[in-house]
Amino acid sequence: MAMTALPTEVGIEPAARLRGELALPGDKSISHRALMLALLAEGATRITGAGDGADVRSTAGIVEALGADVERVRRPDGNVEYVVRSHGAGSMRQPRGPLDCGNSGTSLRLFSGILAGQAMIVTLDGDGSLRSRPMARLIEPLRAMGADVDGGDGVRPPLRIAGRRPLDGIDWTTRVASAQVKSAILLAGLAAEGTTIVREPVATRDHTERMLRARGVAVRSDRGADGANIVELGGPATVRAVDQVVPGDPSAAAFWLVAAAIHPDAEITLRSVGVNPTRRAVIDLLRRMGASIEERGAPDDGVGEPIADLTVRASDLEAIELSPADTATAIDEIPILCLAATRARGTTTIHAAGELRHKESDRIAGIVDGLTALGATISADGDDIVIEGPTELHGATVDSLGDHRLALTFAIAGLVATGRTSVRGADSVAISYPTFFADLERIRA
Repeated sequence: MAMTALPTEVGIEPAARLRGELALPGDKSISHRALMLALLAEGATRITGAGDGADVRSTAGIVEALGADVERVRRPDGNVEYVVRSHGAGSMRQPRGPLDCGNSGTSLRLFSGILAGQAMIVTLDGDGSLRSRPMARLIEPLRAMGADVDGGDGVRPPLRIAGRRPLDGIDWTTRVASAQVKSAILLAGLAAEGTTIVREPVATRDHTERMLRARGVAVRSDRGADGANIVELGGPATVRAVDQVVPGDPSAAAFWLVAAAIHPDAEITLRSVGVNPTRRAVIDLLRRMGASIEERGAPDDGVGEPIADLTVRASDLEAIELSPADTATAIDEIPILCLAATRARGTTTIHAAGELRHKESDRIAGIVDGLTALGATISADGDDIVIEGPTELHGATVDSLGDHRLALTFAIAGLVATGRTSVRGADSVAISYPTFFADLERIRA
């Protein structure tokens, strides 16, 4: 399963035009969950079009370490077909050592929920970046359900999980909207007696809920009087084996949507992109800015995830203001939206982006420093980001801090900046989009 090594620093020259069609990496969020739910289901599950980034590979490795048979075939488009054969949640075996999540926070958080409901002691670990991320918001609800969870320093990985079956259903309110924490609690709820309820201030991505329903689990979503999103799951519950087609990743699409929108001579078509209502915020926010994005619906993936082809063209952008709810629903796309804002007329303000400080890097500091080096007028005011536009960008050497979303953003900036842009830590794109630089050369040809 070795991946082709990417260079640690890449130089990007400005592009005279951007044209072409792209098939994107399979949605990372859905790829993770499909593999995990295949482990929990008895029988064979075929997953078609899964992403082949390092994060998804980490999840596949853990599924195998916990006792499932995992067959992997790489497809010509760079994505992967998996066939996972499992004897179900009750058949998981004690792993021989710590489970390596690599750089994947999704792997660590969601497997924590799964393993909290298993009668075994397991350690989840990862790379230096993952070990730096606080996990108190994950540890607290799992402890409340009856699992014994401890971090290396109390709250950071490696996490030692002494699971219990059955767990206790809980009614939990998340202080900060997090799809990963919500999903971990729901996955633990599969092994809990009674109803597990998660209340979140705004609705986060709902792939876990959709995919559980498709696999026969009773999950109900509702809106509270205060606007909170409320999700309920009755346990204990059994997961059925269901084949999954993985749509193109909308977070990967975001980079090309912005690339074409901010370039003066561009037209790019993206095939079979997931447009789940809880994931499409970047499309709607770019349209609010004036981006020309054409959307043509395609058949869904068979288990409730909507899909569309997107065509984006050179656009004249205007500044907008992102509310805390806007920011929460587009949290992974905020760095590339900051780049779009550098080319928009007026002042763009992005409110309540503090969650970005706890990703693979401090993304607020990274995007401010990187875009400033490229000539943008951008600043952070606490957890808000303010961008003045339009500004002309110029080539510079920028550091991605080993963060794939920053590396991708700075590479796209290089397509419209004057002169050469050098991106340090460019190999980090392998985390989510290993074919990115090949795709970049394809659409600029």
